This record gives sequence, C-alpha cells and structure tokens, in this order.
Amino acid sequence: MSNPGDQDTTPIESVSQLAGVLAQGAKPKDAWRIGTEHEKFGFIRPQATRPGHRPWMPPPYEPDGIHAVLSAMQQQNGTLWHDIRDKGALIGLKGLNAQKGASISLEPAGQFELSGKPLASLHETRAEMAGHFSDLHPICEMLGLGFAPLGFHPFARREDMPRMPKSRYAIMQAYMPTVGSLGLDMMLRTCTVQVNLDFASEQDMIRKMRVSLALQPVATALFANSPFYEGHPNGLLSNRAHVWTDTDNRRSGMPLEFFAPSFGFESYVEWLLDVPMYFIMRDGRIHDVAGRSFRAWMKGEYQEGLEGLTPTIGDFEDHMTTAFTDVRLKQFLEMRGADAGSPEMMLAQSALWVGILYDDAALSAADALVHEQPWTSYADLRAQVPRLGLDAPWAGGKARDLAARMVDIATDGLRARACRDATGADETRYLAPLQEIVAGGPTQAEAWLAAYHGRWNGDVTRIFDEAAI
Repeated sequence: MSNPGDQDTTPIESVSQLAGVLAQGAKPKDAWRIGTEHEKFGFIRPQATRPGHRPWMPPPYEPDGIHAVLSAMQQQNGTLWHDIRDKGALIGLKGLNAQKGASISLEPAGQFELSGKPLASLHETRAEMAGHFSDLHPICEMLGLGFAPLGFHPFARREDMPRMPKSRYAIMQAYMPTVGSLGLDMMLRTCTVQVNLDFASEQDMIRKMRVSLALQPVATALFANSPFYEGHPNGLLSNRAHVWTDTDNRRSGMPLEFFAPSFGFESYVEWLLDVPMYFIMRDGRIHDVAGRSFRAWMKGEYQEGLEGLTPTIGDFEDHMTTAFTDVRLKQFLEMRGADAGSPEMMLAQSALWVGILYDDAALSAADALVHEQPWTSYADLRAQVPRLGLDAPWAGGKARDLAARMVDIATDGLRARACRDATGADETRYLAPLQEIVAGGPTQAEAWLAAYHGRWNGDVTRIFDEAAI
C-alpha cells in the first residue's frame, strides 16, 4: 500500500504524460538490477498449544500470529525496518539503512512476502534470501510457527484462512466475486515468486515483454508447485495458475494487445485505463471506487465516489498495481507466472529470466524462439499447463522441449554475464534444478504427488515439515 505522503499529486493531463511515467524506468545496462519477491504460507507447528491455535493451520493476525512475527522482526533489527501501518494496524515493514529498497508485506491471508532490494547479481539474491530466512527462524521457534513456500494452500478451506487488516484487501474481497469465481482463492490461498527486471528503452521493454509473456506458461510448468486442494490431489500441477484463469480476466492473463505491432508505453496506458479501478488514496485513507473507470474519470465524466476529485500521477501509479497480467509493466517488468517453491527453485526462477533477458545474444535467441509460433499458441499453452505441466503438447512435441531450449538460452546468458562469487562460480549454478527437470526429472508438484501416494500415506499435512524454509 502506498504511503500517502509519498504520492505524486501532479494532475493528469494526457495519456502521453502517463506513458512518460513508465518511460522514466529506462536505465542503462550497467544500472540494471534484480529484484526478487517471494511469498510463503505460515503454519502453526503441532507443539504450539496456545488457545485458538490448530496444528498445521495458518496462524491468525493476532494473538501470537503474523502481527507478532512483524513486531519481532522490527525489534530484532530496529535500525533496519520501519513499520508500515493501515489505520493503526501493523501491516508491513519498510527497509532502512542496509535494507533500504526492501520491504516486508502481507498478502490477504497473512502470506508473508519479502520484496527484495534491487541487486546486481544472483549471488546477492541468494544471500538476501538466506538472510531473510535466518531472521525468521528464531522468531518462528519462539512463536511455534513455520513458513512454507507453496503455490496453493494444500488443505485449508477459504473459511479457514485468516484476514489481514489491510483496507485495500477488504475492497478487493468485496469486488472479486463479482468478476470471477476464483478471485478469493487467489487472494487467500495462493503464493507466488516473481523477479523484477529493468529495461533500457521503450524498444527494449517491448522485446522483453513479448518474449517473457509468451514464455511465461513454460515457467508456470517448470515451477508448478500446487497439486493439492483441501487435502487431496485435484488433477492439477499448478492450482495457483488454474485460479488465475477465473479471477478477473479484464486485468490478468496474456492480453493479445501486448503482442500487437503498435504496443509500447502509450498503448499499455490505453489498455490500463480500461482496467476497472479498485481504490484511491485521499486524506491518508483508502477509498473504495471498485469498478469505476479511470478513463472516464480522466475525461471528467461522473463517477460515483470520485466527484470533485482530480486524478493524479499518484492515483495512476496506484492503479498500475491493480493489473495482474502474467508479466506486468511498471517502471520495470515483473515476471509473475511461477508458483512459490523451495529456495533453490525461487532462486532458479530469477536466474531463468535474468539469463534470458539481461544478455543481448540470449534475448535475441529467445526472441527468435518465440517467433517460431504465433502468439495465440502461447495463450493456448497457458490454458493447458495448469493440468499437464511440461507434458502439455507443443509444436509436435511437449512443453518440456520448449523449456529445455529456454534453459539453454538462459545458461548462455548467465555465462556471458560472468558474474562470479567469492569461489569463482558464475550464476549458471542457480539453473541446476531446472536443468534436472528438463532432462526428465520431476517438478516440485510431481515430487509432492509421489510423496502423497508413497511415504505420506495420503497425509498432505506432511508437506509443511518438508517444505518449511
């Protein structure tokens, strides 16, 4: 949620002005950075016997739940984190000093998210992730909690999930059921990992958008990690990806407009102006304007709840956060197609896209690869991978074949970057889990299913001990 004091109150005058906001994100290559965001489900360990706590279930906000985790993190590192509040409730932490650029936030049911700092290498990403988990461990031990990164909650029902005291989420929870049948599941029962990457210019953004959006379904298959629904397999490998097919299709998915020859900053703004609004920030509070038209508001047309208010750049920047496409454009590009997974797999997700998008030769190879098939075929693939994963049919073969080519391109791209750690190892090491999968190994979802039918004897709660970070 935006801090109202940080909002740009410049009135909006034109679409080109808004396109200019996006263009401000362009950076020279030596300034490109890697920002990794990852979510995980909290769970109550069996030894936690506090009143109201049920073993393996998600912890409440309070008492002794998510609020306590946030409070303890701030107390543990008082010079590194500043509290973020919504109507007085602690709902996140903003990085200070050595953590500047990072933040910790809560998803609607308390899914715990680290939005990492913009970092120069994947080695730094690995260290940041390890440090975050290390900070959480003593707090979790004290509170009898744990955290596990999974794409969809493996057994809890909607009504079992707690609610966080964030005004934005209350608006979304009321609006979501009016535009899709699975929006509340998206909010309450899913976790993702994404990497945020830079672009050099509008043309560079366009090429990266098209390549990454076309290939996002393959990433969904590679990182599939949600094969359970309310305690049992449901025939899907990525239930999280399935949920997105009926959440709110006006603001999500793979819009074909993004593949049009005219696509660019202005056409993205034009698309975004027709995405229904959720909220605006005024007087330090969020106001519900769900379903209203940003375009009509800009034109001065009557919009209930917006009477007498002038749209500002800050309003547009907030509105940008309510688009949920598989790749989202802000002043950088967000890769949003993957389930949350093990630390190694979450790091591999960042490595895959850095390797493909941050080296010129690799990006050219990926661009040529995606042009082998029409754009509509990638949208068709997206519809199949939640169930079939890497076995989804593709161009006379399977999606695994396409994944193997992606991983090869990423390997070349990371090798060309030549970013080495203290031992002399380059960033290609982080692709090892993907290399095993494309060679025929199981995805995370397939491995969990094998455990469910084998050593777990059908007890899906076993997943939390094995997936805990």
